[in-house]
Amino acid sequence: MLRRILPSSLVTLIASVTSLISLEVFPNAAFAQPPDASVETQLKVPYTMSYTPFNISRYLKVPPNFSASVYARIDKARFMAVAPNGDLLVSQPSTGKVLIVRPNGSKDPIISDFVTGLRKPHDIVFHKIGNTTYIYIAETHQINRFIYNSGDIVAKNRQIVVIGLPDSSTSELKGSYGHELKNIALDANHKLYVSIASTCNACKQDTVSNPKRGAIYVYNADGTNQRLFAQGLRNAEGLAFVPGTNDFWVVVNNRDQIAYPFNDSSGNYGKIIPSYVDNHPPEEFTRVRDGGNYGWPFCNPNPDTPNGLNNMPFDRDYQYNADGNVNCNALDKITKGIQAHSAPLGLTFLQNTNFPSLYSSGVVTALHGSWNRQKKTGYKISYFPWNSTTKTPGDEMDLVNGWLIPETQEVWGRPVDMVVDQQGNLLISDDYSGTIYKLSYTPSQQVKVYKDPNLTGVSQSFPTTSGVYEAIKGNLSIVGNDAISSLSVPPGTVVRVCQHETGGLCREYNAGDHNYVGADLDNIISFIEVRLSSTPSQQVRVYKDPNLTGVSQSFPATQGVYEAIKGNLSIVGNDAISSLSVPPGTVVRVCQHETGGLCREYNAGDHNYVGADLDNIISFIEVRLSSTPSQQVRVYKDPNLTGVSQSFPATPGVYEAIKGNLSIVGNDAISSLSVPPGTVVRVCQTESGGLCREFSAGDYNYVGADLDNIISFIEVK
Repeated sequence: MLRRILPSSLVTLIASVTSLISLEVFPNAAFAQPPDASVETQLKVPYTMSYTPFNISRYLKVPPNFSASVYARIDKARFMAVAPNGDLLVSQPSTGKVLIVRPNGSKDPIISDFVTGLRKPHDIVFHKIGNTTYIYIAETHQINRFIYNSGDIVAKNRQIVVIGLPDSSTSELKGSYGHELKNIALDANHKLYVSIASTCNACKQDTVSNPKRGAIYVYNADGTNQRLFAQGLRNAEGLAFVPGTNDFWVVVNNRDQIAYPFNDSSGNYGKIIPSYVDNHPPEEFTRVRDGGNYGWPFCNPNPDTPNGLNNMPFDRDYQYNADGNVNCNALDKITKGIQAHSAPLGLTFLQNTNFPSLYSSGVVTALHGSWNRQKKTGYKISYFPWNSTTKTPGDEMDLVNGWLIPETQEVWGRPVDMVVDQQGNLLISDDYSGTIYKLSYTPSQQVKVYKDPNLTGVSQSFPTTSGVYEAIKGNLSIVGNDAISSLSVPPGTVVRVCQHETGGLCREYNAGDHNYVGADLDNIISFIEVRLSSTPSQQVRVYKDPNLTGVSQSFPATQGVYEAIKGNLSIVGNDAISSLSVPPGTVVRVCQHETGGLCREYNAGDHNYVGADLDNIISFIEVRLSSTPSQQVRVYKDPNLTGVSQSFPATPGVYEAIKGNLSIVGNDAISSLSVPPGTVVRVCQTESGGLCREFSAGDYNYVGADLDNIISFIEVK
């Protein structure tokens, strides 16, 4: 169902670095719960839409990195759906229309009639059966479906699939029906669910009518095989399935003016006490099962027990069940309560949408707002993180608020429904101001690392320019050494985090919000490298495993030699290298032994595997600039500088096979050699002379047939 990392020149400038660091604390953030609406932002309003209430500046509170704007003005806009091609459909019960809103580049969107002449159309659902996509539109008295083809701008091929639904035209109701607008949902099995809301605040007659009201009925997708699915749901407006499941959830507007139900010493039994009414009964957000009964009008959920708003027990309704004739203990408990009189309307699961990933495992509902509470409540978008283990909502938090100004109790907007567009924006309808808002996420232009998962807790920020930050130098003093659990990377940036300043376990992160670094890196990070995604790392990195994975160790891209025998490879390990990454302008030579053995050179690039012959035997690394020849004399067993090799320092010295000095490459086994600048090498057939030849600086692919494989003496001078 379609719904809803410093350059070396800056290392010493610690004060400058510190000035680039900011501290953010989200004191109310909890594990598995992202930041809530904490940033007051001015609503962006196009000039063409700046009439009441936007003739003055308006503000909404949103989470960090979000902004809010007015996308379209539609009088009394109610429920919405996004078409497969990205167009937006909006119901307008007051005119009998469903409107289509189409993007128009940088201009105002194009709004036109999609279908007209309907009786108070309300909910809209796209649903595909086989190769056919339908649009289901609920009227007060019937349910229609239209065949939809991508790009349609008017409704086509209407089918009326459900008729005879009660509304104000039903004779027995004599024109009075308080909640006649209909809401619908379809499941993965192509079953159609219709909420038939109550006619009243609370009454018994709706429980015995045919069809029952304050109930949900289920049909085949074509409207056949009607049957009662669940009852005791006074006015279920938001109907939705958890994506990828047939778990059915609704939000319900509960009753008003409830009488005090306890015959206690307060003397309030049976009286309408405003202070009690203000908080009772809670609105409902509950899973609905086949055959379930959720209490209305006989039993009301009680939020005043240790359970709070979770799985609330029922109290008997004084007006309709004071004698306990209906056994409240036998009914289905409400999964989650919402502040009484908030009036939840739309319900949208964010899974499988393009909404920012930090929030996309949750669900949102629009709280339309109270009309009769002493102190107004609602007028906001509430977010519930979703517990995928228990398959239940977590603690409610505000995603967007501000339509109610607390100081004056002024209301300038009442949200109704929410959908996620193809760009990942949350569109919000408002029938009070006649507006479609767009809630948009703009990733931070700074790298931010956080002490806790889900981008929460103490955080520290770094610029998106290339740089290295090390705990050992005090660069992580705000968030703390070994204290990072999550991070956010802005577009065009790559961040590499490591266990040690010289490597250890490392991982790279591309642009996006990364809610957890993983159990292996959690709270052990002491090194951060930031670079532009188009800029390769300026460090040589060697990895324990192929494909640049596993424990890694870093070396500067400046000339140097690193030997396991001297402890230089202690992090990645001796004889433990399988892959490596070489930055531009650099050449890396790796060898089996500190004095040579099997060796291989690597130019700039990512080398996913050193080869089976070198895998896990490397104990020597030489790094040099590609424009700088090696500063070691190297002799090779085979022509063309190939095969087993042995290295000697480019300082005066004599090396004789008889003394074991050529043990790696072998006695009488040299075929080619490389001589660094400023050096001359003399090779001889025997330690006391024989056939000899001198080689100046350069690469010699062959010593000649006369010397091939007879050399047992080398003099470097």
